[in-house]
Amino acid sequence: MVVAASWFGPAFLQQGQGRCAPKNSFQLFPSCTCSCLSLNRSLHVDSPPMVPGQSFSYVHGASSVSLLGQTVGQSLQAAADRWPHREALVFVQDGVRKTFSQFQEDVDQAAAGLLALGLKRGDRLGVWGPNTYHWILFQFATAKAGIILVSINPAYQLKELEFTLGKVQCKAVVCPTQFKTQRFCDMLRQICPEMDTAESGVFRSSRLPDLRMVIVTDSRQTGTVHVEDVMQAGSRQHHQELQDLQTKLSFDDPINIQFTSGTTGNPKGATLSHHNIVNNAYFVGLRLGFNWKHIRACVPVPLYHCIGSVIGGMCMALHGITLVFPSAGYDSRANLEAIQNERCNFLYGTPTMYIDMLGQPDLHNYDLSSVESGFTGGSLCPPEVMRKLKTDMNVNDMIIGYGTTENSPAAFVGFPRDNEELKTETVGCILNHAEAKVVDVSSGEVVPLGDPGELLIRAYSVMLEYWDDPDKTSEAIAKDRWYRTGDIASLDRFGYCRIVGRIKDMIIRGGENIYPAEIEKFLHTHPNVQEAQVIGVRDERLGEQVCACIRLKEGLDCSREEIRDFCKGQVRQKGTGHWGIEHKMVIPLG
Repeated sequence: MVVAASWFGPAFLQQGQGRCAPKNSFQLFPSCTCSCLSLNRSLHVDSPPMVPGQSFSYVHGASSVSLLGQTVGQSLQAAADRWPHREALVFVQDGVRKTFSQFQEDVDQAAAGLLALGLKRGDRLGVWGPNTYHWILFQFATAKAGIILVSINPAYQLKELEFTLGKVQCKAVVCPTQFKTQRFCDMLRQICPEMDTAESGVFRSSRLPDLRMVIVTDSRQTGTVHVEDVMQAGSRQHHQELQDLQTKLSFDDPINIQFTSGTTGNPKGATLSHHNIVNNAYFVGLRLGFNWKHIRACVPVPLYHCIGSVIGGMCMALHGITLVFPSAGYDSRANLEAIQNERCNFLYGTPTMYIDMLGQPDLHNYDLSSVESGFTGGSLCPPEVMRKLKTDMNVNDMIIGYGTTENSPAAFVGFPRDNEELKTETVGCILNHAEAKVVDVSSGEVVPLGDPGELLIRAYSVMLEYWDDPDKTSEAIAKDRWYRTGDIASLDRFGYCRIVGRIKDMIIRGGENIYPAEIEKFLHTHPNVQEAQVIGVRDERLGEQVCACIRLKEGLDCSREEIRDFCKGQVRQKGTGHWGIEHKMVIPLG
């Protein structure tokens, strides 16, 4: 994936080049020159770095702001105490509005109800469904009760669902009966036919022996527990048990399992602690400027993903921002309506989501004057899309971030005051208290500054493990705690990162390494191109050849020859000449 500015410490307010220190700042060693300072491998990142901090591909994000030693539950309680009457959550489609005080009360009720149903600290509970109030309610309720939340992709089908529930030994699942074409309860009944004869919603499954109950959030179903029954189940005794539990929970406890892509096999359960997600959300929020003023954020990104649950949900609890969810499933028009009607001043989204909103034919009919800033991650955002967001949607400060689920998720995030080049050519600056290095893929040695190699991260945010998978964990995290991202990247002397592509996506054409992201970035500058994906296809002589899959803008046309002519002499890899663009294919995708 690609994912604050705490303006404490040195007053480095502008991105600078070639200056040892800003005017009027205190210099510990007044005689130091820039070349001397470049030997220092740490950068102070509470504000945009001005003094280069490294001479090779390693960076440490030094900070005067301490890490937080608190749990998810303590974070929400602090927010409710500080902003009791401020809106915390708005679910536009469902007409749900909750202040921080109301949300905290609901969380306590749900957490006590889970304890009353027999769930206990360390048990796993899966949440499977779209963006609804109950998703985020159980995110915080499980954390308050010490129960580990398992984020389940709502698009999962039977095989993926059964594997996920069995892998982490889920004791309960929270889901709606159905959403669009996904019939959640029916799929669970196929795996667990014992539900049909379950008394009081409790059953024992032969295929999933640890699963005991399904909690349904909409209509009542045979063999399930309804969410309202959970909310009413907690007695005074259970509330006292919940209160006593708060002194026993550790911020190092695992609290969330997020399953990563299973393209090379079964999905892996990245296991995150309170400490991982609390601090990642805290420092991302500071970097994004959430401590400057009150934020009303439009959040169309899915809650089952780290961007939604951590950079969305946890930032709400830590920074007091208001989250506005336009719809249960992604809907470009609903997003624009929510921005207009709820006066959102901050946007969340992946590049694809922003491309879809920009592509709405009646975009200019919406009042988007409240918008000021936005955040994007999940994949590289083409520079042309970033520029259109500014001109067409009033997003003056679009901030890009980079990370992975295993990093809770963010490792690099830009500053709102970054210049255009940094915003469009990099994925931001190293986050507070994080380390990054770029190494040669074959030897593992740190490469010279600016050279591409595999990006490694070491930080408080690196996951605990892949759940019950020591082999995969040791492949991803070395004994010295460096996490291998699998991404090809380069670092500059100010701690900013450029993502070149995925190791697995790299195309080797006649012995030449070609990174699809570089070609995709150029293709997005064509006026008729809406979206582009570059892949490698088998070639008998060269091993692999370059293929581009292109979606054109609505109502526009473009031939393969026009695309080849557009690319000819323009797309190059440093020092190696043309990339074989003449063999590209143009395929409309929808």
